[in-house]
Amino acid sequence: MIRKYTVHLLLLIPLLTLTLHADYTLKPSKRHPSLIDHMPKGMVADMKRIPQNPAYYARQIKPWPKARQKRADAAYNRQYFKPWRLKKLDIPLKDFGWEVRFVTKNKIYTRNGRVIPASRYRAWIRNANYGKRDTLRYHAITMERVNVHALPTTHAFYLDPRKVGEGFPFNYNQNSALHMNVPLYVSHLSRDGKWAFVRASYAFGWVKTSDIAYVDKKFIRAFKNGKYAITIKDNLRLFNEKGKAVSFVKLGTLFPVAKDGKRYLAAARTARGQALIKKVQVHTKGIIAKKPLPFTSRNVARVAREFYGEPYGWGGGYGCRDCSATTRDFLGVFGIFLHRNSSKQAKDGQTIYIRGSSKKARKRHIIREAEPFRSLLYVPGHIVLYLGQYRGEPVIMHTYWGIRKKDGSKLITGRTIITTTEPGKERRDVKESSKLINTLKTIVKF
Repeated sequence: MIRKYTVHLLLLIPLLTLTLHADYTLKPSKRHPSLIDHMPKGMVADMKRIPQNPAYYARQIKPWPKARQKRADAAYNRQYFKPWRLKKLDIPLKDFGWEVRFVTKNKIYTRNGRVIPASRYRAWIRNANYGKRDTLRYHAITMERVNVHALPTTHAFYLDPRKVGEGFPFNYNQNSALHMNVPLYVSHLSRDGKWAFVRASYAFGWVKTSDIAYVDKKFIRAFKNGKYAITIKDNLRLFNEKGKAVSFVKLGTLFPVAKDGKRYLAAARTARGQALIKKVQVHTKGIIAKKPLPFTSRNVARVAREFYGEPYGWGGGYGCRDCSATTRDFLGVFGIFLHRNSSKQAKDGQTIYIRGSSKKARKRHIIREAEPFRSLLYVPGHIVLYLGQYRGEPVIMHTYWGIRKKDGSKLITGRTIITTTEPGKERRDVKESSKLINTLKTIVKF
């Protein structure tokens, strides 16, 4: 009880912004191995028969006028910093509280297949303190890559692991993941004071209060300086002056450019939870670039290659990505803002319905209308990046869980792959009606 009120008291202390001259260093690194690396990795013929290097398809890109890219990037920045402009929570009521409905209407399980008792999830809901929704109205920022949870707990919960497409890694408490340096709007705290309910530019949910710092107007002016860079290499790490790792840094992380034009700015936190700015120097050239990165064949191929082969990470779990995180981080480098999930991303650009009764007609329509590396193809529940064509076949890059088979099971691919719109077409056990080419609904153009 004492700790809860201490947390509230600290939040009421006037926020002071400090600028420290001690540098952080951004370096190439690796993602720590985890359970995600032990998932099945099914193969299909496409992964051997068609070019797997994005550079092959990058030659097919069409010029994107610099003025249009500049406008897209300005729109990206407005969305990115929107949480700092909010004066009240703007999450639609139909979206708010989905997690409560989920755990109360479904039987939920642990990863090992044990049913989670109602007493436990009711305690999580009580701790969510929803009666205090939107009573703090603070602004904050992430200082490291953080997981966004559906409920204020680190406990994972799943639907029946015995069912196809459920169980690990589909932890429904893993709502999303946020890069470091992400602006936040803070609605309220959990009853125990350990969690904050936040709204970021593309996701909302619960983050640990120890993982965020509260900002004031002075900090916002210094950080939101109009000159930004973005990481174009995946799986980096930020180290402090003592050589201690500060944050895991994924491709697509934004850093304001310092006044000297050589270093970058990163958010850090005082012991009292206040935001401060640290200067970042880059250890290796070519891991960060001024935003937006020019949309050239060389650049799109280089960035796309960073995603290839990454394990499927539902909601950004285990330091990986799901389908919508892959598309969001890829296009973000070029100044295109995307929301959290596939259904919302399908509305972020110009929508063109995929027409044609036959597979050949649908493929021709995709090739005619979609822009290589600048268009998405959408089917409810899945979204992919269109790369171009190979011998008359549309080719896509997507973080794909698996291909539906006739018996209802799936051939699990479990990673980011490059395929046609008919992955697994050589297999007799693949369900024809479930093939992507037969289910894709729209092209999303930028």
